[in-house]
Amino acid sequence: MGRTQLQQTFDRMAKIVPADHIFINTNEEYVQLVKEQLPEVPVERILAEPIHRNTAPSMAWANHRISMLNPDACIIATPSDQAIFNEDAFRENVLEGLAFVAEHDRFLTMGVKPTRPEPGYGYIQMGEAIGNGLYKVQSFTEKPEREFAKIFVESGEFYWNTGLFLSNVKYLRECFCKILPPVLRDYDKQYPEFSVETENAYMKESFSSYPNISVDFGVLDKPSNVYMMKCDFGWADLGTWHSIYEAMQKSSDDNVVVDSDVMMENCHNNVIKLP
Repeated sequence: MGRTQLQQTFDRMAKIVPADHIFINTNEEYVQLVKEQLPEVPVERILAEPIHRNTAPSMAWANHRISMLNPDACIIATPSDQAIFNEDAFRENVLEGLAFVAEHDRFLTMGVKPTRPEPGYGYIQMGEAIGNGLYKVQSFTEKPEREFAKIFVESGEFYWNTGLFLSNVKYLRECFCKILPPVLRDYDKQYPEFSVETENAYMKESFSSYPNISVDFGVLDKPSNVYMMKCDFGWADLGTWHSIYEAMQKSSDDNVVVDSDVMMENCHNNVIKLP
């Protein structure tokens, strides 16, 4: 049996950072599935959100947990529904990014060159180059209309937003303090002595106080200290059929057949799976 997307993401990151430094954000509904798929991850490194509140509150909670364990930590947040085709290049980019945010109070996103005008992705406009493949972010556009996506791609100024974010925990806390209510700051006042148990119980009751806001709209669209690393590790967000097709092994006719016996004639660029 192949590894699930969650397991593949864990495997990929465990080649870059120690496995016991990996934390999983999920919903309470999926905790048992996470435990079954990643039995090596102890419960104190699984953050179970009681209600969906998007990526900014989710990342803020993980940042708080990690900062309580290591106040000098740097983090990378990665979705689990992505395909990475060149893991050696990915590892090199991540390590370079972590080194950058360890030395600079910045929010760093990893961008990849678009291969098509995909309206289902976010686009980052590159600003001033600062060297070593790093650029100030000039603007961010989430899921533009296809005609705008085409203009973005043709301009050469825009990269796809991968949703891979890096920072140090101190600076990230400052970012979230500006855009989120003081849920975790109130926890720190109420519980001067941190414990996973008290934090979990508190967040179970208080997580709904957060607004539904993504990191993209909360941080990326305020680009004063946001930077982008230009990356080329082969990437696909598996949230669209086109991306799923790109990530799968193809026949000589560029067809993908999944566990199905079919006869094909004069057809190309299809994904086929019989019920």
